[in-house]
Amino acid sequence: MKPIYLDHAASTPVHPEVAEVIYHMLTGQYGNASSVHQFGRAAKKVVNGARDEIAGLLRCAPDEWVFTSGGTESDNLALFGAAYAGAVSGKGKHVITTAIEHHAVLHSCEELEKEGFEVTYLPVDRTGRVSVSEVEAALREDTVLISVMFANNEVGTVQPIEEIGRLAAERGILFHVDAVQALGALKIDLSELPVDYMSFSAHKLGGPQGIGGLYVRRGAPLHPRSHGGSQERGRRAGTESLAGTAGFARAVRLAVNGLEARREHAFTLRHTLLELLNNSLGEDGFVINGNETHFLPGILNVSFPGVRTDIMLMNLDMEGIAAASGSACTSGSLEISYVLKAMQLPEQLLESAIRFSTGLGNTKEEIEFAAKKLETIVKRLRTKE
Repeated sequence: MKPIYLDHAASTPVHPEVAEVIYHMLTGQYGNASSVHQFGRAAKKVVNGARDEIAGLLRCAPDEWVFTSGGTESDNLALFGAAYAGAVSGKGKHVITTAIEHHAVLHSCEELEKEGFEVTYLPVDRTGRVSVSEVEAALREDTVLISVMFANNEVGTVQPIEEIGRLAAERGILFHVDAVQALGALKIDLSELPVDYMSFSAHKLGGPQGIGGLYVRRGAPLHPRSHGGSQERGRRAGTESLAGTAGFARAVRLAVNGLEARREHAFTLRHTLLELLNNSLGEDGFVINGNETHFLPGILNVSFPGVRTDIMLMNLDMEGIAAASGSACTSGSLEISYVLKAMQLPEQLLESAIRFSTGLGNTKEEIEFAAKKLETIVKRLRTKE
């Protein structure tokens, strides 16, 4: 069997329709969208068309959308842009986030602390979910920003975004949400969600790498982080990527219009894998890490007590199966996941956790093959203990 890719939370294959759009842009469009001649106008039409399409699909105004180089830049732009706006206005320099955010948020918060801001890192429960009451208890008079991810990239736990957003709105506090893993897996209607900023990335939903976006609610302040030209209404300088923006727009269209089919497919694969593992290893042979009710169906984090994560990943790779130990930004080091640590899981679960993340390219047959290999690997390694 050909190699099996079960690491879609890290990056997804580019959808054929998206690849076609990108190829057309790379071979047929080369003007700069800031130029005034016909080539520049044609390029500008591509960028504006992509912006209009994404805005329509996510239910926001086109001028509320900022193209970025990816989810990391979107998170950085939102956190620094909003925090500095709050500080300049004199409201305060206090930020609230959670201990399980992506490093794009956590490291940005660490930098803000170096620059005089105070950051409260809220804990999560054993399922990876933050408590709304703890968010409320952490609020202060000088709180200017709350940043909580929509769904966790390691365990798939979905956070109570609407409740936190309403709480923030009532207190006049800006609210940022990292929705990089959520788009294409959950319904997102920006006209209804109580958020001020929301970050996205194309390569998590069949789009190209190197392009992302940031929703900025009309009226929400945002200090730019890059300076140069006046692109993106002065909020993000730099020549726009024609291939990236057009490819991103097509990926969002495919993801939004095919949401129910994507979710059903992901649930089927998840159920298949869990059922087969239960049949072969028994209920006590593995442990699911995450929330049983609020979760992304395409992300499944499982611990196999007695089998070290690095050994399991190496054995899976030798069988042609790609999985992960956590975030793509940290899994190369094979360190124990900071997300699972924050969930206060027992040591035996921390040291044996594997993340399987599926996508449209996966089949039930691939999952059955992977389950069989998992059974063989686990039983062999446990016998050696």
